[in-house]
Amino acid sequence: MPRLLEGKLALVTGIANRWSLAYAIAQAFAREGATLVLTYLGERQKVAIDELAPDLNVTLIHPCDVTKDEELAGLTEALGKLGRPLHAVVHSLAFANRDDLMRPFAETSRAGFLLAQDVSAYSLVALARAAIPAMMEGGSISTLTYLGSQRVVPNYNVMGVAKASLEAAMRYLASELGERAIRVNAISAGPVKTASARGIKGFSGILEAGARTPLRRNTDPAEVADAAVFLASGLARGVTGNVLFVDSGMQIMGF
Repeated sequence: MPRLLEGKLALVTGIANRWSLAYAIAQAFAREGATLVLTYLGERQKVAIDELAPDLNVTLIHPCDVTKDEELAGLTEALGKLGRPLHAVVHSLAFANRDDLMRPFAETSRAGFLLAQDVSAYSLVALARAAIPAMMEGGSISTLTYLGSQRVVPNYNVMGVAKASLEAAMRYLASELGERAIRVNAISAGPVKTASARGIKGFSGILEAGARTPLRRNTDPAEVADAAVFLASGLARGVTGNVLFVDSGMQIMGF
């Protein structure tokens, strides 16, 4: 049986460790035949990615701090030097100051608000711009979001607002890049135990809500990864500008 991403080149950002959703997606992409480009932020992340890369079909590991235009330009140059089209991009980047997640939303600092928007939302725009020159054959750009963008989730605060901005950016990019045959979508994943999620006050309570979803369980990272494979594959050739919920049905509940 042919693999869904056979012969495709995919850029995956945001792998911090083996518990990252980005790592689960990279594993699924490699399983389906994709060759991977991975980015990292700082030497600590590079060490982690170097340890994980042997299990993946990686052709390039490149530094990229999405808050620095010169590093984004360097990524564009590195992708060009590969001499082959880029077919898929996975944006799995988000950050907010811990203090701004711990305090009431009305007390969010100006600097903290702007930082969350820059890293968590604007970075999708910046990454798309960096990748477009290599996407000569069209393809897919996918980002990761969460229900806190559309509903108030206790203690999600400034990150919920950043995710709302991310989803709006996704839609505008989808509209603009469609003429290049580039599709842009978001996956709204249910709560998963990742390093970043543990920084949210009361996260254990959010996980407990999994028992009240239609499927009566929390989301498995592999489910998110398989959804990302779908969006990057030809099976999703008519899908763009969408938020695909992979959350055991949590988004339909009123609790």
